[in-house]
Amino acid sequence: MYTPHTPEDKKLMLEKIGVSSFEELISVIPDKLRFKGKLDLPEPMSELEVMKHCDEIAGKNSNQKEFISFLGGGVYDHYIPAVINHILLRSEFYTAYTPYQAEVSQGTLQAIYEYQSLICELYGMDVSNAGMYDGASAFAEACHIARSITKKNKIIIADTIHPYYREVINTYTHGLNIPIIDCGSELDNEGRVGLEKFEQAIDNDTAAVLVQHPNFFGILEPVRELAEIAHKHSALFIVCADPISLGLLNPPGSYGADIAVGEGQSLGISASNGGPLLGILTCRKDYIRMLPGRLVGKTVDVEGKTGYVLVLQTREQHIRRDKATSNICTNEALCALAATVYLSYMGKQGTKDVAQDSYAKSHYLAHEISKINGFSLAFKHPFFKEFVVKTKLEPNYIIAELMKQKIFAGIDMVRFDNNWKNLMLISATENRTKQELDKFVKLLKELR
Repeated sequence: MYTPHTPEDKKLMLEKIGVSSFEELISVIPDKLRFKGKLDLPEPMSELEVMKHCDEIAGKNSNQKEFISFLGGGVYDHYIPAVINHILLRSEFYTAYTPYQAEVSQGTLQAIYEYQSLICELYGMDVSNAGMYDGASAFAEACHIARSITKKNKIIIADTIHPYYREVINTYTHGLNIPIIDCGSELDNEGRVGLEKFEQAIDNDTAAVLVQHPNFFGILEPVRELAEIAHKHSALFIVCADPISLGLLNPPGSYGADIAVGEGQSLGISASNGGPLLGILTCRKDYIRMLPGRLVGKTVDVEGKTGYVLVLQTREQHIRRDKATSNICTNEALCALAATVYLSYMGKQGTKDVAQDSYAKSHYLAHEISKINGFSLAFKHPFFKEFVVKTKLEPNYIIAELMKQKIFAGIDMVRFDNNWKNLMLISATENRTKQELDKFVKLLKELR
C-alpha cells in the first residue's frame, strides 16, 4: 500500500495522539497475536510494470469485444452508445456517493428522478423507485410488497422464470414461512405457463402470481389471461419484463400488472462478468408507500426554484426502523444513470428499433439453425430475442468447439437443471450482423 506520509508527518501525527512511536500505539495488542514474520508479497513494481501485469491478467479473459456473443439468460450483448460513458465517467457522477443530503446532491437526485420518469413510461406503470441491486432482488422484494398489501402469504411462481431468480426469491423468503408454489409450466412441449395448472394452484390465500415475460426460454407468456386469474382471486399480478422487449411488446401496465420489475443491464450497462446490474421496480400508485429503497421527488424551494429530494423514506435507517418495507437502503445510482442516458439518447424510436432488430435477427438465426440436421427448436411458441435449441450433440462440446473460433455459442441448459440435457439457450441482439449469424450457422453445420 502506498502512503504519502514522510517520517516528519508520522512523527507529528504520533505526537498529536500522545504516543512516542507506532510500537507504543499498538502496545495494547498482546504479543502472541502479532505477526512477526515477513509477508509473502511480490517485490515492488513501478506503475508501468503494474499496468503490464494487470493487462496480462485481463488478457486471460475472453470478452464480447473480441468474441461474437450469442449469450443470453439475463445478461445480453446490446450496443452501448459512446455518449453513455461520456456522461457516466464525469467525476461529479462517477465519484459521488449516495445522496443523503439533498441540498448538495441535486445533480444525482435529478438524474434519479429522470430515471424514475423514463422507467414509468417504458413499463406503463405509475411509480418507479430509484433502482435495486438487480432484477432478481427486485423480483424478490416484490413478493414482500405483495404480502404487505394483501395480508396474505402464498406466492405462486411460474417455473419458466429464470432459475437464478427463483433461487433468490427462495432465499429472500427463507425462514418466514412463506409458501412458494412452483407451478404452471409444460416444459415438455410448451416452454410457457400452462393456464390450467395455474388455475389449480391459486386460491384465495394467494398474495401474488409471479411471471417472467418473455420468460427464461425467451418465450412470450399468456400474460393477460394470467392477470385475470390472479385478480379473480384478489392476488397481485407481478411481471418481470425485459426492458428492451418493451420497445416492441405491450408494457406490463397495459395488461394488468400490479407490480412490474426487470433487469436493466440491457439499457447501456456492460456485461462486466455479470455485474453490477440494475434492478427495475415499478408499481401502481396505490402501492407507493410499500416500495423499498429510495424514491426521489421534485419540488420547489421558498424562492420558487426547482429542487429534488428523497421522499416517502420507508427505510429502516430513517423514521421507519423495524417497520421498514425492506432492509435495502441504497440503489445502483451509477447504473441507473447509464439507463437514463441510454433511454434519453435512444428515445422511443431508437428503443423500438433495437427491439425490432433483436427480434428479426434472433428469428432469422432460429430459422436457419432449425434447418441443420440434428438441430431443432425446443418450443414452438413465439419468442422475443432468445430461444432454446435441441441438439443431438452435447451443448458443452458445441460451446467448446466454437470458442476456438472466437464465438460464444450459447448456454448449456443442463447447468440449471439436470433434466434439460441437450438443450442450449441462444440469444441474438442488434449487435449481431448477418455475416456473424451466417458464420455461426455454417460452423454448427460443420460440427461432427
